[in-house]
Amino acid sequence: MRRSESSAQAATADSGTAPTQVERAAATPRRHTRTLQIIALVVLLGSSCVLSLCIGAKPIPLDAVWNALVAPTGIEDDMIVRELRAPRTAIGALVGAALGLAGALTQGHTRNPIADPGILGITHGAGLAIVLATYALEITSLHSFIWFGFAGAALGAVTVFAVGSAGRGGPTPLTLVLAGAAISALLQAITFAVVLLDQRSLDAFRFWKVGSIAVAGFPLVLQVLPFLVIGLALGLAGASGLNALVLGDDVARSLGHHVQGVRVLGILAITILVGASVAVCGPIGFVGLIVPHVVRVFTGPDHRWLLPFSALAGAVLVLLADTVGRVVARPGEIEVGVMLALIGAPFFIVLVRRRKLVRL
Repeated sequence: MRRSESSAQAATADSGTAPTQVERAAATPRRHTRTLQIIALVVLLGSSCVLSLCIGAKPIPLDAVWNALVAPTGIEDDMIVRELRAPRTAIGALVGAALGLAGALTQGHTRNPIADPGILGITHGAGLAIVLATYALEITSLHSFIWFGFAGAALGAVTVFAVGSAGRGGPTPLTLVLAGAAISALLQAITFAVVLLDQRSLDAFRFWKVGSIAVAGFPLVLQVLPFLVIGLALGLAGASGLNALVLGDDVARSLGHHVQGVRVLGILAITILVGASVAVCGPIGFVGLIVPHVVRVFTGPDHRWLLPFSALAGAVLVLLADTVGRVVARPGEIEVGVMLALIGAPFFIVLVRRRKLVRL
């Protein structure tokens, strides 16, 4: 009897269900490596912010940028940095982090490696709300667009979740994706019908659809900041539960996780992050699709590392794309939404051809 018990314990250790001393020792270097990688991403993000502040239609030296931030004298360079580039850099970093994190959450909750945040009806809900606000209420202020866009995004996500939850099984990755595709098509059709009736609505929708982080002043940044901070906190808090969901609902329940609660928390975080982002900047594509795939090369499927890495990498990608857009068409510029499409589409094709997409 003792021999069989010891054999069972050895088999359990060999099968990997209990961590061995070798596995514990191997985990420490991996943790140190990922910590160094996060530090490198933070440094890269800081460098991207500096480039965003210095580069534009008028190049500004680094010392002049520093003086404009800490000791402004009212000259032209000070106004450019403080009123144009600093808010643009701040919103670019925030929106990039939000979309990168939302993309990783969307792919995890839907278990779909080619899913992006727009698949849940959030983007099209925001677009329809902005068009209706222009058409019915004659609203043209960007500050007001934020509230209507966020409300439309929330309504689209709630509708998708309600439709995907109908039935005895509740919301599942498959029903959420199918409901999102159907609701998104409906919202997009209504939007096109409205813009064809009114030129002003068409102009507002066309401006919003391009995707831009060129905001005017910090008041707009402060208006959207609380939503983005809350969304980032909720998204990062759900990493452990999302790891369990990837193993299957039954396994997640056996590990003590409330499956529906984890899913609701994830959808809520995605809604807040994407709703706030698209409301202020428009539907900036490819960030939530590409970033998680690139990050998984370094972190693997563990969402405790994947989510913060995706947030940092998303911020870096948006800032660098926006900076390149200011250089290639100087003295004009190409909006960040267009630049990300130009960069992201070929990159994603190469990614698909070189390696198989991760199964989620």
